[in-house]
Amino acid sequence: MADTTDNTVTGADEANSANSAPRKSSWRYIGPGIVVAATGVGAGDLVATLIAGSNFGYTLLWAAVIGCLVKISLAEAAGRWHLSTGRTLFEGWASLGRWTTWFFAVYVVIWGFVYGAAAMSSSALPLQALFPDVMDLEGWAIACGLVGLVFVWFNKYAVFEKVMTVLVGVMFVVTVYLAIRVTPNLPDAFAGLLPVLPDEKDSVLNTLGLIGGVGGTITLAAYGYWVNAKGWTDTGWMKVMRLDNRVAYLTTGIFVVAMLFVGAELLHSANVAIASGDKGLVQLSDILEDEYGPATAKFFLIGFFATSFTSLIGVWHGVSLMFADFVARYRGREGAAGSGQEVASGSRERSWPFRAYLLWLTFPPMVLLFQGQPFRLVILYGVLGAAFLPFLAGTLMWLLNTSRTPREWRNGPLSNAMLAIAGLLFLVLCVKQIWDQPWSEFF
Repeated sequence: MADTTDNTVTGADEANSANSAPRKSSWRYIGPGIVVAATGVGAGDLVATLIAGSNFGYTLLWAAVIGCLVKISLAEAAGRWHLSTGRTLFEGWASLGRWTTWFFAVYVVIWGFVYGAAAMSSSALPLQALFPDVMDLEGWAIACGLVGLVFVWFNKYAVFEKVMTVLVGVMFVVTVYLAIRVTPNLPDAFAGLLPVLPDEKDSVLNTLGLIGGVGGTITLAAYGYWVNAKGWTDTGWMKVMRLDNRVAYLTTGIFVVAMLFVGAELLHSANVAIASGDKGLVQLSDILEDEYGPATAKFFLIGFFATSFTSLIGVWHGVSLMFADFVARYRGREGAAGSGQEVASGSRERSWPFRAYLLWLTFPPMVLLFQGQPFRLVILYGVLGAAFLPFLAGTLMWLLNTSRTPREWRNGPLSNAMLAIAGLLFLVLCVKQIWDQPWSEFF
């Protein structure tokens, strides 16, 4: 994506820029982008894309592409804030007023509790399908949660990134193989790049939902923390970060387009419907077995597990980093070198808030695996989750257009336009989510 900043440089900004010589943009530095792509694309995103393909064929391919471009802009803005200021995103939010702290505190507690159970269940489903006689679903879910906890607890970012890269490789091979296996209709696929709405009820909202669901929620905010954890802490890494971010959403785009091809060819052409949610992917494995044999079905389930488990450990690591930063800021610990340097040092990954949030993501949600998700809590989870991306887009516009950001690295017209589009898109989806909740049963 093009440089979206306003490149008017003042004398003070030149002095700041002189402190860090620009690194040449190179593929060998790529890392945080792979992590954010793997974490952001969960089983739910793949199911939503499959269903879009099964319902509308290739018609909404353009919407999936736009979704990736929108997320590129959001992640780039988060990374640019971290590198240009040396401050973390939560520090930026705190500078906007106490309301941001309260929003994040409520969000991260409720969201983490419900998401923990969802992530463990999602990772367990393909394992139970692959090994049906070993354990029940709850047993596999607990095992996935514990493995994720131990892995993130004892490993710093460098090891975490390498494991995520391997799992992304598995996801990539599986999704591309399936897309080729179903023999996509390429002329129809290219026609799907034209912005046309399906002739269906609520087609606008369905389209916006597909755009908004391509790859990540809070993981977009975590991107800046992974950039710092990689050791990128100043503007010399800006070009590298931008290449890394583009690779992230090119990868995301390939995953999503491949699954839309599968939905269009395997489900739409045969008029086969699958369930929404993670169980839809288990249904897809049964369909693949009938069409192409058990080997293809098992291969797909391995990719399904890689997709779900990368989201689990990605959130376990990235959101725990954000929570550790939240606690450090709340306690007034602002080092002279800046919080970005502290994240880069790895000290946050050994801090008690980081590990406390890891425990919160792992053990309390296990109760939900056996008792079902509390009705009121699920509603609050849905509302807070829907509100996060409008909050992220709006606050990034605020931070990157004011004196909080050095003038050289403030938003340009393109970045402002993309963030405004993202904010409006996610606001519409947020209002729809709130409107659709059964509030009469809540009270």
